[in-house]
Amino acid sequence: MKVVIVEDEKLAAERIQTLLLEYDPTITITARLESIEQTVKYLKEHTHPDLLLLDIHLSDGQSFEIFNQINYNKPVIFTTAYDQYALEAFKMFSIDYILKPVTQEALAKAINKLKSLSASFSHIDFKNLQPAWEQRKYKKRFLGKVGQRLFFIDVVNIAFFQADNKIVCLIDKEGNRYIVDTTMEKLEAQLDPHYFFRLNRRHIINIESIEQVKPYYNSRLKLSVLGASQQEEMIISRDKVADFKQWAQA
Repeated sequence: MKVVIVEDEKLAAERIQTLLLEYDPTITITARLESIEQTVKYLKEHTHPDLLLLDIHLSDGQSFEIFNQINYNKPVIFTTAYDQYALEAFKMFSIDYILKPVTQEALAKAINKLKSLSASFSHIDFKNLQPAWEQRKYKKRFLGKVGQRLFFIDVVNIAFFQADNKIVCLIDKEGNRYIVDTTMEKLEAQLDPHYFFRLNRRHIINIESIEQVKPYYNSRLKLSVLGASQQEEMIISRDKVADFKQWAQA
C-alpha cells in the first residue's frame, strides 16, 4: 500500500509514519507533505496513492480546499483534533477519521475499515465535503436564568461554561453567572470549536476570554480568564495540553 501523509506538524507526521510502519512494514510512504499548496502540486504531478492521510487544519487553510483544485477519488482518512466539528460531515460521506493524538489502535481500526470496504469503495466527489462542512450551524445565543428571570446572552459575550455536578452555568466576560438548561456534552456539539475548547470535565472556554496562559506543575497549564473569580482555577490537564496548543494556533 502506498500512502501519502499530509500533516503540518513534523512530530505528528513522524508519529503517523512510525505507527503506519508498525501496523504494516510493507507500507510505502511515498510523500510527507505540509500544506494545501504542496499537496495539490504533488497530486497533480504524481500517481495518486492508495491512501491519503490528511490533516484537516493545515498552515494554509482547511484541507478540503485540495479537492477544489484537483480531481481526487481515492480513499482518504482524515485526522482532526475537533471531533464535534467534523464527525457529522464525515459520517455523511462514509469517510473515516482519526481523532488526535493518533494512536496505533485508532489507525489500525481505520485502515482495516478501508480494507474491508475496498471492494465496494465508490468514487466520492470530495468537492461536496466543503459545503457540508461550512453549512454546519452553531448556536449564536443562549437563554440563561438568574432566579426567576431569563436573559439572552450572545455567544460573543460568553467567557466560559462551568459544570457543578449536573448544573451548568454560563459566565459572561463581566463575571455574571447564568444557569443554562443543557449539558457539557451538548454544548460541545453546539459551540463553534474555532472559538470554544473543553479544558477539562468542568470547563469549556472561549478563546477570546483568555487573558494569559501560564505553565503549571506536573506539565499542565493554568489560564487567567475574563469573568473568572480569583478562586476559580482554569487548569488544562497534561493529556490535553498538546490539543490546546494546536487549537489556540488554528
